[in-house]
Amino acid sequence: MGWEALRQWGQDAVRVAPLAGGVANDVWRVRIGDRLAVGRLGARSDADLAWETDLLEFLDRQGLAVPVPIPTVTGRPFADGLVVMTYLEGGPPRTPDDWSRVADTLREVHRLTVGRPQRPGWRSSIDLLHEDAGTRIDLSAMPADGVARCRAAWARLAARPRCVVHGNPGNPGNILITAERVALIDWDESHVDVPDLDLALPFNAAGLDAADRDVASQASAAWEAAVCWGDDYSRARLAEVRPV
Repeated sequence: MGWEALRQWGQDAVRVAPLAGGVANDVWRVRIGDRLAVGRLGARSDADLAWETDLLEFLDRQGLAVPVPIPTVTGRPFADGLVVMTYLEGGPPRTPDDWSRVADTLREVHRLTVGRPQRPGWRSSIDLLHEDAGTRIDLSAMPADGVARCRAAWARLAARPRCVVHGNPGNPGNILITAERVALIDWDESHVDVPDLDLALPFNAAGLDAADRDVASQASAAWEAAVCWGDDYSRARLAEVRPV
């Protein structure tokens, strides 16, 4: 259906301007009546979007700043691949103190989401020690040496507890900071995994010791190589993962 689905938020719902950052999705600033919002149109399944919108509603109830799904006129949190969410103000983290606040917020997400079910169709990095594919990852498309390096990096985390991870918090564009709060946006890559994947942050903002920082950095580079495999960025990330 495409953007025609926006009519399910009302006849006065309109697109205003495209937003940067959409890769797998088409993201726009939209207006619902007199309310500014963000619309994200993609090809994810209803089960996938139900998991994500339920997560965002849960985190909002816990007091975290996240984009909250705005329901259609019939009360649905999404429709035909389109999610409309609250528009959040703020700017990207710039200083070590900013990134320390980001790390604290991520750890709260991790604490609150231990035990949540996996996003439908996804695999964690630990699952991928024995499986080859899940959603955007297809290890069979990577060179065998690259797969072995990624799995060796993830294996170092096998004993860690699992929780929801944001999936790409190192991108400053996914964070909106004000003096009062840290907002995490763009949860399209969120899934259940080991929290270390979220903690390889600029300035070592999570305060990891040398050994834990190495583990987190290697596992994060391996994940980004696998999830983006095929472009120059993914190859550069794989080059950061040490040979077995």
